[in-house]
Amino acid sequence: MKRKYWLLLITCLVVLSLDQYTKYRVQKDLPLHHRVEVIRGFFNLTHVRNTGGAFGIFGGRRGGWGTVFFVGVSLIAVGSIFFILRRVGEHEKKLALSLSLVLGGAIGNLIDRFRYGEVIDFLEFYLSSFYWPAFNIADSAISIGIGLMAFELLIHDRQKKRQIPSTKSQVN
Repeated sequence: MKRKYWLLLITCLVVLSLDQYTKYRVQKDLPLHHRVEVIRGFFNLTHVRNTGGAFGIFGGRRGGWGTVFFVGVSLIAVGSIFFILRRVGEHEKKLALSLSLVLGGAIGNLIDRFRYGEVIDFLEFYLSSFYWPAFNIADSAISIGIGLMAFELLIHDRQKKRQIPSTKSQVN
């Protein structure tokens, strides 16, 4: 098996394991809508459910059309990542890693949508009265993966521009 596929497999398994284990513990140890203060004025563990997408957008009732929509979008994303990953070169390790993080996170949240019709969220950060919407390990992996991918593409683009000779100096 190619090295990039090992990276994909290991990263996905680590993300999925952490995501599913933490969600299991939250369900087992923290009743729905309860909160445990971890760092006063900054971080709580809270058990909430999200029927919508990022930040709860398009949320509604569990099992409604929103669930079908987000399952469909997740399946398309997972398929697209597999398609893209097949075309990633062996030397593009950071891109493969970023895609693996996104894939692991997407599968983690997809499992929740299939099992419960919603996603379990539990990490809640806030400062004073400003709260960031609760999220989970899968969401974190997706965000880190997308950030890493954006950073890698920006660096790659800058390196390409440095390699192209300037056309302004070639005046007739």
